[in-house]
Amino acid sequence: MEGDSVTLKSSVTEVQQADDIVWKFGSNKSVIAKIKKQWQNFSIFDGPDGRFRDRLKLDNKTGFLTITNITTQHAGLYKVELSGVKLSSKTFNVSVSAHLPVPVISSNSSQCSSSSSSSSSSQQNCSLVCSVVNVGHVTLSWYKGNSLLSSISVSDLSISLSLPLEVEYQDKN
Repeated sequence: MEGDSVTLKSSVTEVQQADDIVWKFGSNKSVIAKIKKQWQNFSIFDGPDGRFRDRLKLDNKTGFLTITNITTQHAGLYKVELSGVKLSSKTFNVSVSAHLPVPVISSNSSQCSSSSSSSSSSQQNCSLVCSVVNVGHVTLSWYKGNSLLSSISVSDLSISLSLPLEVEYQDKN
């Protein structure tokens, strides 16, 4: 979830004197962190576009990499390569879910109130709209009790979405 921290664990429990560990990100395999234990050299990098700036923590004892305050920008493939006494590599596929914004429900009619201003009017129509902005992979639904009235889904990366509902108000008299 966005805002959380995630720790990617190398295949070692303790970095040995002869070990080198390199963390890479993405299909272009950009180096984002490395340990050269023999020289006591521990480095982290922002990435080519700066997306990791102030977000990476490298444990120089275990080689574990922690990404703090993660966002959807940090989703993707990570690879750790260990060289030294033994050679190994491990790949991680990190996915990050964004927080959904609170949907806004609005009416486009002044007749949506439950009290009628005209005694001759026994039936009124009201339009409600549920909308969200900048969302991806979301479903909006209208229910009456447990019954689904209408629904719409989107799986685009960033879109605004609205779902209208026509409601009929009937006077009890």
